[in-house]
Amino acid sequence: MLQLSSAARGLFLLGVGAALALPAAAQSTKTPKYSNEFLNIGVGARALGMGKVQASLADNATAGYWNPAGLVNQTHKYDGVLMHSELFAGVVKNDYGAFSMPLDDKSAIGVSVMRLGVDNIADTRNLINEYGYIDYSKIELFSVADYALLLSYARKVSRVEGLSVGANGKFIYRNIGKFATGYGFGIDAGLQYNHKGWNLGLMARDITTTFTQWTINAEEYTKGINNTVANGSDAIPTNSAEITLPRFVLGAGRRFTLPKQFSALVAVDLETTTDGERNTPIATKALSVDPRVGIELGYKDLVFLRGGAGNYQQIQNFAANSAGTYDSNWKGQYSLGAGVAVSGLRVDLALSRLAVEKLGSSSQTNSLIVSLGYGFK
Repeated sequence: MLQLSSAARGLFLLGVGAALALPAAAQSTKTPKYSNEFLNIGVGARALGMGKVQASLADNATAGYWNPAGLVNQTHKYDGVLMHSELFAGVVKNDYGAFSMPLDDKSAIGVSVMRLGVDNIADTRNLINEYGYIDYSKIELFSVADYALLLSYARKVSRVEGLSVGANGKFIYRNIGKFATGYGFGIDAGLQYNHKGWNLGLMARDITTTFTQWTINAEEYTKGINNTVANGSDAIPTNSAEITLPRFVLGAGRRFTLPKQFSALVAVDLETTTDGERNTPIATKALSVDPRVGIELGYKDLVFLRGGAGNYQQIQNFAANSAGTYDSNWKGQYSLGAGVAVSGLRVDLALSRLAVEKLGSSSQTNSLIVSLGYGFK
C-alpha cells in the first residue's frame, strides 16, 4: 500500500477541513457550464506557446497547475515562475506565481497563486444627482477579480519506475467589487509516467467537484437602481452555490534527438469536460473533447521555438452565401513562442490568438504572454 508522508496527510486533512467549513446547503445550487473558467486559461509562456499541451510534460513549478505529479521531475532543487499577460487589448490582467521544492528524493511540494481581473471599472449609477445634473464626483471605481491558491504535493511510486502521482488543494476567492464575493474549494489529482523518451500524463481537475459559495450584497446592488428594476422587471441575484464538474486531460509526448545538437518535443492533449455538450470537435450530451497539439524545437537546450493549436470551434458566418444560407467553419486558437534558458534562468514569450470573433469579421485578438522562471540548487 502506498504510504503517505506527513505533508500528504496534511494536505488531505486541510482539504477535508476546508470542505467541511463550507455551508452544508445554499439557497440554490447550480452547475453552470463555465464555472470557475478563469482556472482554465493556462499559465506559463512556455505552455501557452505550445497550445497548453502540458499534462505529460510539466516538470517545474508550473506543474502545480498543469499536473502536480510532475513536481518530482524538476531538474533543480528549487524552482520559481512568474507570469504576466494581458487579454483583450490590456483590459484583463492575468498574473501568476509559483514555487516548488523537494521534501526528499521521492516527494515534492509546491504553491501557486493566480489572479485574473479587470480593474478601475466605473460605477456610474449615481452620475445624475438629485437635481438632474451630471456630477462626475459621484463616480466610484471598483474591480472584478478572481483569485486561486493551489497547494500541491507529489510523490514517486516506488514499485513502478518513472511513475509519479500528485494532488492539489485548491482555494478560490472571487470578488465583484462591493456587490458579491465567492469562496470555493476543490481537489485536483494527476499522474505522470516517463519511459524511454515517452511522456504520459493524466490530470483530473475538480475531481471531487469544486464548490463555490456566492454571497450577494443586495443592499449595495440595488443602490441607485431605477424604479423599473426595483419593481421586479430585472431579478436581483441571491446567495447561491456553484458546482464545478470534473474535467480530465490525457496527454502524451515524445522527445526526439536531432543532428547537430537540435531536439524536438511533440505532444498532444485530449481535454474532456463533463458539463454537457460544448462547441468542440468531439461533443456529446454528456462529454465534450477538445484535442490540442504542441511542438518545441530546441538547440543545445539553450534556445527554443514553439508552436501549438487547439480550442477548435465551429463559427457561423454572419453573411449569407449565394444560396441565402449561412456557412460555418472550424476555427482554432493558434500560438507561437520562444524561450531562452541560461544557468537556471528561463525567459519565455508567447503570442496567442484568442478565438474571439468580431461580428462580421474573421479577425482575432492577439495576446502577449511573458514569464520568467528560475531554478537553483
